[in-house]
Amino acid sequence: MRRWLPLMLVCACGLAHAHGDAPTGGAPGWTFDAWVVAPLLLSLAWYGVGWWQWRRRSLTAEARRRGALFLGGWLALAAALVTPLHAAGERAFSAHMFEHELLMLAAAPLLVLSRPLGVALWAWPPSVRAGFVAFGRGIGGAWRLLTAPVVATALQAVALWLWHAPRLFDLALAHDGWHVVQHLSFLVTALLFWWAMLCGRGEHRLGVAIGCLFFTALVSGALGALMAFSASPWYAGYAASGLDAFGLTPAEDQQLAGLLMWVPGGLVHAGAGLALLARRLGDGRRRVDALH
Repeated sequence: MRRWLPLMLVCACGLAHAHGDAPTGGAPGWTFDAWVVAPLLLSLAWYGVGWWQWRRRSLTAEARRRGALFLGGWLALAAALVTPLHAAGERAFSAHMFEHELLMLAAAPLLVLSRPLGVALWAWPPSVRAGFVAFGRGIGGAWRLLTAPVVATALQAVALWLWHAPRLFDLALAHDGWHVVQHLSFLVTALLFWWAMLCGRGEHRLGVAIGCLFFTALVSGALGALMAFSASPWYAGYAASGLDAFGLTPAEDQQLAGLLMWVPGGLVHAGAGLALLARRLGDGRRRVDALH
């Protein structure tokens, strides 16, 4: 545990250097990549204007709740992509894994629960909002397919396992463009998954979502367990490039990464499944009480 403590500390803080400016053995710096920072700031500004317009018409507890959820999801997204955690992920697989966990287990569900598109539309005049609504209706069939619980679960599971195959993971580590594609794959499939789990309606769909959450906990936990119990590193990009992993050997670094995927990931998915199960049982109890 003492050997892992330095990595946990540097993931939480660092010197304010641009990405890549810090020496290999120094503290990781902040990542001010325009392709990352600009979309983050634009999305925050767009949502902020929309939320303000919506708030002027209806300052309710729901407006405050959804605004807080969006801000929490946005901050988790920024923490994964801009803070020293991102630069630390260039040197340690475990930091890279923590970055992915933030994207998929914190940012994605919080953003989904905030239902940001409906709020952000208030930033536009009525004619433009009507155009967006018409476009949404036009792609409604594709959206319903992609957010069907089984389809969304399969897409996320495929992205998770494919990108952790050694060849693809080393490709993402070696090339910035593929690294961006990897992050987008994780984020987009996680958004579809959590929308399917948290925003679906109907008792049958809720039951399927509960099963999908427990299945995802099993699938991601199995991948994490394989990493945690492996005695040799899987990824040549980390093992052979001279990265120091903040004092961990490549095998220890991978084992810590596996534990991060296995334990927190499994707990989040299983916890969400239990919460939905409790909601379903509560709805059933209320219907029985209403009959009496």
